[in-house]
Amino acid sequence: MTKQLTTTPKQDGFRMPAEHEPQSGVWMAWPERTDNWRYGGKPAQATFVEVAKAIAQTTPVTMVVSASQFENARSMLPSDIQLLEMSTDDSWMRDIGPSYVVNDKGERRGVDWHFNAWGGLVDGLYFPWDKDDAVARKVCETLGDNSYRAPIVLEGGSIHVDGDGTLYTTEECLLHPSRNPDLDRAQIEEVLKAYLSVEKVIWIPQGLYNDETNGHVDNLIHVVRPGEVVLTWCEDDTDPQYNISRMAMDALLTQKDAKGRQIKVHKLPMPGPLFISEDEASGVDASDGMERVPGERLAGSYANYLISNEHIIYPLLDETRDGEVASLLSELYPGYQITGVDAREILLGGGNIHCITQQIPQI
Repeated sequence: MTKQLTTTPKQDGFRMPAEHEPQSGVWMAWPERTDNWRYGGKPAQATFVEVAKAIAQTTPVTMVVSASQFENARSMLPSDIQLLEMSTDDSWMRDIGPSYVVNDKGERRGVDWHFNAWGGLVDGLYFPWDKDDAVARKVCETLGDNSYRAPIVLEGGSIHVDGDGTLYTTEECLLHPSRNPDLDRAQIEEVLKAYLSVEKVIWIPQGLYNDETNGHVDNLIHVVRPGEVVLTWCEDDTDPQYNISRMAMDALLTQKDAKGRQIKVHKLPMPGPLFISEDEASGVDASDGMERVPGERLAGSYANYLISNEHIIYPLLDETRDGEVASLLSELYPGYQITGVDAREILLGGGNIHCITQQIPQI
């Protein structure tokens, strides 16, 4: 029987592994929220299927789905993708699922963060969010893993780790008044160190321009390996992203990682800029929290890819850039399979491939 532990992962000798370490599975959640996904979620569902199929080439996939959508999802998904009935408020498994930690004895446990829909009553995207907040514990129980209920609000997309003591995040998100307003930077660092066993937190000022998650780090950078990252780069000095990318570069180059390494930064081209079309906006139900209006700038980024068992699943977002990105990823990850999936429908919902997936480490 699984339980929620009252110790911390650090006390128990557990650490969060990097995404490039071996995985036993990837979890996703079925999209159907009509005030986020256009036309009743149908185009997004087709895209989630393609992402799941791509991942399943190298890693088993589990898709959670509501009771009302179970038969529809089962008919659309290949038989080798496990389908599990579970209630959610939306479908961002990176942010609502557990962050897993492992030890050197072949054991794993989940970290269950508090979730408040990217900002709670201050600037959250929807209410209520209680079903989403329960997902991490349910995943852990389903897999038979014990878990820790961490004492802060945090989404999985707001952190990246290198598996070697370093965590990357943005000030914009983790220090935002809608997350943990009673805690300062040093106190948040202490929680991250206790629950993920990291030794050093690298702070980047801002996330991607117009990212409604308050600047998740996974939409700006990705960790290639310890001491090495890719960073979304913009060459147009009239674009708001231009200065954001340069501030990020400066932050990365002026801080050392946990092992004292100078961080190597690779520039990853930015798609677009991309905007919501009239047709795309017209298919979404109106709501208070989410901006789905014609002309709204989309937070498009190639950094929002998933690494799973020597396989990169990356978003196809701009045909003038997609091939260049594939070449760069091939250079950075020699021997890895590189698979692109047309991901505009996920982007229209406010994120991308990394945001809709959560890996489970191999033990």
